[in-house]
Amino acid sequence: MTRVETARASNSDAAMQEADKAKRELIAKLSKPIEITREKLESLRSRVEAAASRNEHELMILRFPSELCTDKGRSINVPEENWPDSLIGAPRQFYEIWKEKFQPLGYGLKALIIDWPKGFPGDVGMFLTW
Repeated sequence: MTRVETARASNSDAAMQEADKAKRELIAKLSKPIEITREKLESLRSRVEAAASRNEHELMILRFPSELCTDKGRSINVPEENWPDSLIGAPRQFYEIWKEKFQPLGYGLKALIIDWPKGFPGDVGMFLTW
């Protein structure tokens, strides 16, 4: 994600081509489930605790291109109740982990379109809430 953001910030053609390449690579990587280790879950728990200690009530746990939604983010933007059904790959996996491990503990989950390049849905932020 950092490569995409850095390249977008520089308005040169070469930088834009690099941003497109980085985005394609990110989509390819996140299109498949990723390994969720115990260490990653522990890191998330630590981040949640730190955010809560700062009196925050949510934490972005994943940012991904709206292309990882079957409807390109439309149901997230509207928002529709069945927005999780549009998720594929790692975003869907994160939703399933929330449903199994975090929802029973009282945590919520929301997704929002967080940028709008050229007026179209760009990246989605997935937030754990409490």
